[in-house]
Amino acid sequence: MGRKLLIRDLTLRDGQQSQLATRMTQEQIDRLLPFFKEANFYATEVWGGAVPDSAMRYLNEDPWERLERIKDFMGDSSKLTALSRGRNLFGYNPYPDDVIEGFNRYAIESGIDIMRIFDALNDIDNMVSTIESVKKYGGEVDCAVCYTVDPKFSLLQKLMLKLRGKSIPPKIFTIDYFVEKAKRLESLGADLITIKDMAGLIDPKVTAELIPALKRELNIPIDLHTHCTPGYGLASVLMGIIKGVDIVDTVIMNFSEGPAAPSVEVVQIFARKLGLDTNLNVEVIGKINDELLKIRKELQAFDKLKKIPRQFHLDHDELPKKVNDLFDKAIKDAQDENIPDLLNHVHKIEKYFNFPAPDHRVQKAEIPGGMYTNMISQLETMRVPHLFDKVLKVIPTVRLDAGLVPLVTPTSQIVGAQTVTSVINRSKRKPFYSQVSLQFKNLVMGKYGKTPYPIDPDFREKITGHREEVPYDVDGYEKAENSIIDEIGVPLAENEREELLLELFPSVARDFLRKSKIEKFRDLLEKKSNEEYATLTEALRDDYQN
Repeated sequence: MGRKLLIRDLTLRDGQQSQLATRMTQEQIDRLLPFFKEANFYATEVWGGAVPDSAMRYLNEDPWERLERIKDFMGDSSKLTALSRGRNLFGYNPYPDDVIEGFNRYAIESGIDIMRIFDALNDIDNMVSTIESVKKYGGEVDCAVCYTVDPKFSLLQKLMLKLRGKSIPPKIFTIDYFVEKAKRLESLGADLITIKDMAGLIDPKVTAELIPALKRELNIPIDLHTHCTPGYGLASVLMGIIKGVDIVDTVIMNFSEGPAAPSVEVVQIFARKLGLDTNLNVEVIGKINDELLKIRKELQAFDKLKKIPRQFHLDHDELPKKVNDLFDKAIKDAQDENIPDLLNHVHKIEKYFNFPAPDHRVQKAEIPGGMYTNMISQLETMRVPHLFDKVLKVIPTVRLDAGLVPLVTPTSQIVGAQTVTSVINRSKRKPFYSQVSLQFKNLVMGKYGKTPYPIDPDFREKITGHREEVPYDVDGYEKAENSIIDEIGVPLAENEREELLLELFPSVARDFLRKSKIEKFRDLLEKKSNEEYATLTEALRDDYQN
């Protein structure tokens, strides 16, 4: 038996979020669960990210019920994992410890085995309370370090920074930076460490340095998570495997690549050739892939790429010799650290499977694909799409002003939206920062945590009115209002899980809970007499108060 390579499947969370705007219904997921139970994935990511919000906002489904249903069916066949933003959980503002503890306790009770925790600033202090509460309730802690790159400044930008009295920042995001973050997280109790590359920016060269450095310094497993939009994803995963990574994140073929993670089928071919044991049931994965094709067609209205991969089943399909040779060449390239040839051969493999070609615009911009498209959409809405090139040019400057934050949710949206607004202002001959979003102001003030690079006190004062950092004060946190639904006389939240939904998604949960409860009691409203209805609602109120 060869070395083990563990596979975490992202199809039901990150895969559908990347490809189909998180629109999979419970009915569609239910069709897949009998197969997922037999697939033998080490872990299956099923919750967190945009799933809870989307389930309520678009599908009128209870996200807790989704998680419980998956756990009931899957049992212990695969570790169920979820994604959390640490102290921010799912929103922008930090939450007090009691909300964080309540969320993590209920998530673990409802079926989560591993909680992947990250912070958009890589501020580890923002992760501590989540680490502690997950471990307190028996969950495994997967601490993610967000991968990003240092911004690149043109000669003109460097000159302008000097004229403003600003120095060019040193390199921040080095191998040592990521290793030191990981070591501190291990000391805080992390059970595994993920290099979380949400933008797909980690290239094979960096991977070849980073994975061995982490393996030398840590005593816990290392997971590599990346995406494929810029064209590095599959090559970097192969390099990570060659360099000894313990776990890789993949998506089943019909939901994979492009904005999503690499295809598990392609990774499995590499694993076979390298003599690695993944323990995957490839016949069952083929059945999941067939069903995913149907679901992707059912959700084609949300499929931006509409590029269906070549259908391939590991248990009975064979590669043409030329393509098989490409796999062998790519392995040798990775072993030799021949990066240009590795990328060339991997891109040919991806072309054979009809995966999206690398997006060189995103690769050059070095920003997440979602941020890229959001800024285009914002400019088109404002009827100034011609300003896009200027926006791309000044992102490094805005990012520097904001403390060189990694570009991951929510900082990617904050920096992207502020850059667009500022460029539009400048085009109208207004000061660059004459309009500042509340989120950008809070970021600069320090309400989201410590930024990787210190923010200029003069700039902070200009944006916020304060020279010194003003951290978020959880003592001022106000709980979401749990109002009474007039039509039926019961509160929006009648138990802890509904209260948590209100705390984490105030406006979305308010609409969802109101609508679902009115629907639930509609028959009673129609059939019961006034007296019976009054008795019923009074009993419900008494039950809630007790």
